[in-house]
Amino acid sequence: MNLRSPAFVLLFLVSLIAAAGNMALQSVLPAIGREFRLSDTLVSGAFAVSALLWTLTSGLWARQSDRLGRKRVVMIGLGGFVVSMLGFGLSATAGLEGWLTVAAAFLLMAFSRSLYGLFGSAAPIAAQAYIADRTDRSQRTQAMSLLASAQGLGTVVGPALAPFFVLPIVGLAGPMYAFALIALVVLIAVWRGLPSGGVERIPTNREDTGKGLWKDPRVRDFAIFGLLVSSAQAINIGVLGFHVIDVMAVSGMTAREAQPFIGVAMLAGAATTLMAQWGLIPLLRLQPRDLMRWGAALALLGNLLTIAAPGFFGVAVGYAVISIGAGFARPGFTAGSSLAVRAEEQGAIAGLMMALAGLGFLAPPVIGVALYQLAEPAPFIANAVVLLLALGFALWSGPLQRATSAHPAEHEGTLESPPASQPGPEGGR
Repeated sequence: MNLRSPAFVLLFLVSLIAAAGNMALQSVLPAIGREFRLSDTLVSGAFAVSALLWTLTSGLWARQSDRLGRKRVVMIGLGGFVVSMLGFGLSATAGLEGWLTVAAAFLLMAFSRSLYGLFGSAAPIAAQAYIADRTDRSQRTQAMSLLASAQGLGTVVGPALAPFFVLPIVGLAGPMYAFALIALVVLIAVWRGLPSGGVERIPTNREDTGKGLWKDPRVRDFAIFGLLVSSAQAINIGVLGFHVIDVMAVSGMTAREAQPFIGVAMLAGAATTLMAQWGLIPLLRLQPRDLMRWGAALALLGNLLTIAAPGFFGVAVGYAVISIGAGFARPGFTAGSSLAVRAEEQGAIAGLMMALAGLGFLAPPVIGVALYQLAEPAPFIANAVVLLLALGFALWSGPLQRATSAHPAEHEGTLESPPASQPGPEGGR
């Protein structure tokens, strides 16, 4: 697959818009919660339902991407994102303008976000599998890294644009309306422009493909590493907005006035993620095992910096270093796990990796915010312990040490390994 092809560009845009919209929401959510006078832990906990649904449905969308086809499932996921963001914006507006009680508005916001949990994992799973179907081993790490960098770019675009969409009429809900509209445009472009053919799909005649993949020796350590890193990153993202608001409150700023500073901190993190994924990974030609080692180590360092320098500068710099680590680690374990399995298992492994992302955002952000309310450095200390474990896995796990595109995956090239996954009505792929 040519990484400059229109198909790859469309999938890149799908990942970019989803990440941008989610980070825009994350950037304004603490301020909305404070204006509703809700506890930080309640705000974080209510949205854990979305992460639970994401986790539970990831396997379903992985199977559906095999049966219905990658393109169709990408469109389902992107459509769910549009409906969720629009519903969230309308609910937030109703609460902020006093059209509904705070309780009713917040419940509708949580419900709208749950729709994203139900459908949101579909698009990234299908996009990853679409690319895996069309790349060989030598291309896989670069392609996965570039696709992951779309999320990095989205985390730049979202917080950077969010303040411009906080307008007098729509207020803090403005970013949700804007990204719902942008995602609708991308959905139409995918429908009209994403090819669905070009890959020969051969039936595997295996009903159990992908079942229990998380405990497969080829994959298990990648799953553990991914869960540890995703959980730590989720805590950092969940705490960041509240942390910045409290840091700026020392100088007398309100939550709404602190909104640009939240954007600056998120922008610093996103910029360093892009530096890692667009600059350092291609320049250094790092293999998945190296990405995981450097990723865990840098994320650990970033959390330690946040503890050592608790002011706004320390928060922003620490988050930037954490984001470099995440920018290395995520393409490391996604590409490494993809290379570890057969061609017909690519949909299943994509689903597993998306489920890990959902698990990471289930309990960890709630725990992190609760720890933050007990003591400011507590969540970062907890993260340091988690990332130390992840670094240990990256250094001493056998499968992670062997994670390189230079060596063939187990059973690859055998007669039992067709070039793509189960056939579906997407066309003659």
